[in-house]
Amino acid sequence: MEGKSVAARIHDAIHRLTPAEKRAARGLLGAYPTLGLAPVAEFGQQAGASSATVLRFVSQLGYKSYPDFQRALRDELEERAKSPLQRGQSASASASDDNFLDRFVSQAAGNLRGTAGLIPPSEFEAVCQRIAEAKGQCYLGGGRFTDFLAGYMEAHLRLIRPGMRRFDGRPATRADQMIDVRPGDTAILFDVRRYDPSLLEAAGELAARRAQIILITDEWMSPVSRYAKLVLPCRTALDRTWDANGSLFTLVEAIIARVTELAWPIASKRIGSIEPGGVP
Repeated sequence: MEGKSVAARIHDAIHRLTPAEKRAARGLLGAYPTLGLAPVAEFGQQAGASSATVLRFVSQLGYKSYPDFQRALRDELEERAKSPLQRGQSASASASDDNFLDRFVSQAAGNLRGTAGLIPPSEFEAVCQRIAEAKGQCYLGGGRFTDFLAGYMEAHLRLIRPGMRRFDGRPATRADQMIDVRPGDTAILFDVRRYDPSLLEAAGELAARRAQIILITDEWMSPVSRYAKLVLPCRTALDRTWDANGSLFTLVEAIIARVTELAWPIASKRIGSIEPGGVP
């Protein structure tokens, strides 16, 4: 589990936690990461669990002690809050012009391999199965740097299954679209650091309407994870000013490919109806 955020570890471990430990997990995700920085007794009180349960929960996540757990949260909080300006200053200090492209591509390839290691195969398959089932509407939305991924994904998936809808980027229009969300609908949200407050608000509304939320995020885990049923974290960090979304894009293409396979009886008819020479 090395390199995973605390939130990512929680999502990996949730299936093996006891009911009391799950209360601790949900309490932390609901006030992430602030609650985890509180003393054990306060954590337990706020989460509705005993201090002993909190310590067992922390151990289940792979931490040797509560201070180790809190240290990881503080390091994560510091890293996820860094602005592009701060990251750019760090990169400039060691900048070299020699073979920049080769180094950049090597780091990007490392992010792809790291992403494959972060996502449990069962979680990936569950996401694809959920989309391929084509039950209810499927909404997509993203933030400032990820909304294009929602658009790219929607453009492909609407050829594969019915009921695809993209959230408007304007909060007011998005609020209007919420009127049509029904229990059992699916929402795929993209959110990377620095996280979009409007997406968190939308996720809360979607959860209240009992939609099933799929979150595609970075290794530090968007706050939207507290509402998500399924979470796919991607490696995005480079030692540069900007994070790289190449791993998210590759994940989107992998989902499109797998959903097409799973939904082929329906997808083939839909694609055939618009392709030259296809059978409507």
